Amino acid sequence: VQLQASGGGLVQAGGSLRLSCAASGLPLSLYNMGWFRQAPGKEREFVALINRADDRTAYPDSVKGRFTISRDSAANTVYLHMNSLKPEDTAVYLCAADRHYYGVRDNQYDYWGQGTLVTVSS
Repeated sequence: VQLQASGGGLVQAGGSLRLSCAASGLPLSLYNMGWFRQAPGKEREFVALINRADDRTAYPDSVKGRFTISRDSAANTVYLHMNSLKPEDTAVYLCAADRHYYGVRDNQYDYWGQGTLVTVSS
C-alpha cells in the first residue's frame, strides 16, 4: 500500500483546510486509517481515526468538534476536514493505515504517507 497525503498549506487562524490521503495498491476500505501530526520539537500525536469495519471515529480533545475524518471508498481516499484552525494546529500531518490495529499508538501502523505541512498564522 502506498499513501499520498496532500492538501496542506498556509491558512489564517479560524480558517479551514481539507487534507487528502490517497491510496494505491489496496482498497482503503480494508484498513483502519489514522491521521497524525508532528510539530517541530514535539512528539507525533494522533488527531483522527476511522475504523474499517463500521467507520467509527475517534479524536483527541484538542481537535474534537473542529476536525472530521471521512472515507470515500470509490475514490480510495481518506480525508481530514479541519475547521476553526488555530496556530497550535501547525504541524506536518501524516496519514497511516493498518489492517488490524485501530488506536492511537503510531508505532502500530504499517503504512505511512509522506506528510503534508499545515501552517496556521495568527
